[in-house]
Amino acid sequence: MKVEVLFPEICNLYGELENIKYLKKSCPHIEVIETAINDRPLLVSETPDLIYMGTMTESSQQLAIRQLSGYRQRIEELMKDGANFLITGNALEVFGKRIEDVDGTIVDGLGLVDITTKRDMMNRFNSLYIGTFDSGKQQSGDAAGGADPMKIVGFKSQFTHSYWEDGTEASPLFMTERGPGLNPEIKEEGIRLNNFMATYVIGPLLVLNPPFARYILQRCGVEDQTLAFEEAAMDAYEDRVKEYSDPNTGFYY
Repeated sequence: MKVEVLFPEICNLYGELENIKYLKKSCPHIEVIETAINDRPLLVSETPDLIYMGTMTESSQQLAIRQLSGYRQRIEELMKDGANFLITGNALEVFGKRIEDVDGTIVDGLGLVDITTKRDMMNRFNSLYIGTFDSGKQQSGDAAGGADPMKIVGFKSQFTHSYWEDGTEASPLFMTERGPGLNPEIKEEGIRLNNFMATYVIGPLLVLNPPFARYILQRCGVEDQTLAFEEAAMDAYEDRVKEYSDPNTGFYY
């Protein structure tokens, strides 16, 4: 199993590379290929089992867009063919149509998913998050579907919100129970287009959600894998689900 991590030197805000470290700790035979910002991505010449990109600063977003724009056609091809992508935090905005700042500045994204992002650098939006993920909603080549919806917990910390464009073929990745969705007006959180999965939820996502980490491994062909620190991880996960479901738990900070 090969996992390509795009631009780890700039896409590790909030320690999001721990997502991949957790998969590696759980499944030591995973080969992790870290593609630096000036390197030619592995995805150009082959199809990794998983392509990952994590949270970054706003200036790094522009750098990532510039570096990936030369491979846009190949990335689009991979997405249509059902390659597995996991994109966390504001990295999802890189794949959208554009990022519009309140000062009128517009940053064009890769245009691979039908979202527009609104950015306000004077206001950071911080919250807890709990929602559900339905792996039973069949996607391209989805052999891991059919299970009951699982709870997803995590955090959000961003200057942005994203909005669907009319006519999108994408669907939400999660459905929100408490906390904001892609924006505060909707319950739909994240993006799923075939096996391209992107979410604002951080934590790191896979560390806080062992059932979802197992799902990702299954999507990559790894079945019945015992997760690293599984008992402790599941205890912590179940405690968070209980805490975040409690209406007395404050969510915004």
